[in-house]
Amino acid sequence: MASVETRLRVRYAETDQMGVVYHANYLVWMEVGRVEYWRASGLRYRDMEREDGILLVVAEVSCRYLSPAVYDEEVIVRTSVAEATPRMIRFDYELLAADDGRKLATGYTKHVFCGADRRPAKLPQKYHETLGIKTTGIKENT
Repeated sequence: MASVETRLRVRYAETDQMGVVYHANYLVWMEVGRVEYWRASGLRYRDMEREDGILLVVAEVSCRYLSPAVYDEEVIVRTSVAEATPRMIRFDYELLAADDGRKLATGYTKHVFCGADRRPAKLPQKYHETLGIKTTGIKENT
């Protein structure tokens, strides 16, 4: 799947005293985009956690702020998988103003698959094709 677009509207509570979106809210929106990416792929975080005991732990996050979003503005969160292996996945994000396509921010999150004990684990095979994980020819330390 190339990318998934999620639309949301800036709530007043998400803005700061200057009238623009508080910077940490962009990370929340990236999470919303990531969850919707999984849902559009036919997957659900909840099922992966409950049925397979796999957690998606954030190992790295980056956000570059380019233009401010303001109250009541509609925002598009475009989410894609940039890299995936049986042990990690990286999502890339573009946050755009819906009215004029202005780029508000770009970023990424890198996640490690972990078991319930929070130790690194391999993602079960049943998820590989959906997420574009190539396992042939990969040599991993176990």
